[in-house]
Amino acid sequence: MPRQSPALTEALNGSCAIARCLGVLDDPWSFLLVREALLGRRTFAEYRDGLGIASDVLSARLAKLVDAEVMTKTSYQQPGQRTREAYDLTPAGRELSAVLIAMKQWAETHLPRETPPKVDARGREGQTPITSHLVDAHGNTVRSDEVSFVRR
Repeated sequence: MPRQSPALTEALNGSCAIARCLGVLDDPWSFLLVREALLGRRTFAEYRDGLGIASDVLSARLAKLVDAEVMTKTSYQQPGQRTREAYDLTPAGRELSAVLIAMKQWAETHLPRETPPKVDARGREGQTPITSHLVDAHGNTVRSDEVSFVRR
């Protein structure tokens, strides 16, 4: 992993929640691992084979997600096999589904492809599509062009 500048290290550990999030989810593989976990993958081999990710990169990303309490690691053993590890999302990790849904919507709008998406977010029964939207403290939907970021 490349060395970070002192300024970036400070920003990722500072008071900005967005920067702290990026300190954990700092590369595409991390987001894709969360996506795969949401799709039901659990084992190292499932992640490796599903994503085509190198084993050393996968090990590092899974360890970082476990350290950040996005995933948990548990041991399991199939009969006649050695003990292996399974990786499951924590409640905090499952909450990242909202982030992935928003990213998916943005990409489908601004980076469209002719092929249909390979992954859809659906409600609990699997029928109703789930979308992301912004809501204010009173439950009113807010358009993205109505949002301001304000330093405190």
